[in-house]
Amino acid sequence: MPDLDAIVIGAGPNGLSAAITLARAGRSVLVLEAAGHHGGAVHTEELTLPGFRHDTWSSVYPAAAASPVFQSFELERYGLEWVHPRYAMAHVLADGRAAALSRDVAETAATLDALHPGDGASWAAFATPYLEHFDAVRRTFLGGFPPVRGALGLTRLGYGGLLDFVRLVLMPASALGEDLFRHGGSRAWLYGAAMHGDVPPNGAGSAVAAAYLILMGHAVGWPSPRGGAARLADALVACLRAHGGDVRTAATVERIEIERGRARGVVLAGGERVAAPLVVGDVTPRGLLALAGDALGERYARGLRRYRFGPSTLKVDWALAGAVPWTAPEARAAGTVHVGGDEEDVLRATAHTGRQDVAEQPFVLFGQQSVADPTRAPAGQHTAWAYTHGPHGVDWEGRRDELVERMEARVETFAPGFRERILARHVQTPADLERRNANLVYGDVGAGSYSLDQVILRPMPGVAPYRTPVRGLYLGSASTFPGGAVHGVPGAAAARHALIGTRIRRGGR
Repeated sequence: MPDLDAIVIGAGPNGLSAAITLARAGRSVLVLEAAGHHGGAVHTEELTLPGFRHDTWSSVYPAAAASPVFQSFELERYGLEWVHPRYAMAHVLADGRAAALSRDVAETAATLDALHPGDGASWAAFATPYLEHFDAVRRTFLGGFPPVRGALGLTRLGYGGLLDFVRLVLMPASALGEDLFRHGGSRAWLYGAAMHGDVPPNGAGSAVAAAYLILMGHAVGWPSPRGGAARLADALVACLRAHGGDVRTAATVERIEIERGRARGVVLAGGERVAAPLVVGDVTPRGLLALAGDALGERYARGLRRYRFGPSTLKVDWALAGAVPWTAPEARAAGTVHVGGDEEDVLRATAHTGRQDVAEQPFVLFGQQSVADPTRAPAGQHTAWAYTHGPHGVDWEGRRDELVERMEARVETFAPGFRERILARHVQTPADLERRNANLVYGDVGAGSYSLDQVILRPMPGVAPYRTPVRGLYLGSASTFPGGAVHGVPGAAAARHALIGTRIRRGGR
């Protein structure tokens, strides 16, 4: 193998983004992936029956559609095609109605006004200034650390608007919901967006998480790749190869070689050595500790060990004989359905965390990509998936069937006849998720907790979260700023830091 300028560990979206960034700068780069496929948690398989294409892990990609990194890669040139459902999201309520999220603010407002006159106008008044300055919003949440460019752009909101934004960052979604809406169903619609993370609606920082996710629905939608999530990973790999880089799968890195405080390459399972003076890891803090060990220094290693992971996830995929028979018509046309019920139901579902259990009626995040993308299933049939969260200490393996039954019962409440349409199911417990993808520690699909103190300072306090104490070794995973979701920002940011570091070293010679 010829000499390499760089090695990237992990072929997830961040690893591939790091590699593309390096390759576009003229560096020779190889991505090493332990799994037998590229893409990390962006993958598609026939998990249930032949012809039913399920997204094995992630499935809906607003952050990918908004990502400045992915936009710079021009992934549509490499086969990526986004599919947008009529509604990005619908939150189903006990009375058979639903509040929906559309790319059109007025259409969204109409579903809220149908619950209580004025709720839609209130949301539109809140959302419009941020949408008018969405590029600044996007670059704040999807920029490398520190997000100076985005923050400077937000000054165009004016002094009062900037103070409102700071307040939004600190407040719970429950407070924002009380400020904006008179109807509990409208507040539940907001809280459901917060439930994509691990901070409950009454927790500090959940308001901005919910608002940002919904704003992305207006600005770019909540799309999925036509044909399955794997098409996004395929486009990233095609882009990388077009710029001279490559990916090697079934190549497990067991150790990063470090000599005199500098990265020298990696050692694979079986003993093969791959040399390069630059290594970027699309790995968790736990993974970096396992690969680099004592060479990281005790202070840095101690910081990595303090990193907290988010809740565990139980995921179910179904092959269905027909479309899900939601009572609410908006849900039938939505790509994502929040099966949470009324405000009290959503808040009750989050209260279980202190009891170290899963709620009797859990909040279920439900996806049905085949509604807008018929390539996912045989003609007239459908795919669907759902997950729910819970504490690490739950006996997920022993209670697997019981908890799947709770999830299906919850869906049946809002879609009578759902169970009758199930042809087959595939279940992944938290242990299954981690077994198949080492970055999903405890089955945490968010790559680490999003409690307020860990949102910005990921993986630990510092001015350069992508650098490590080892020269030539960088961390570029979702465990660094700005965190999870599929957008490639941490990987690209780590690569840019590596390129700057390389130029500084060369200039100093």
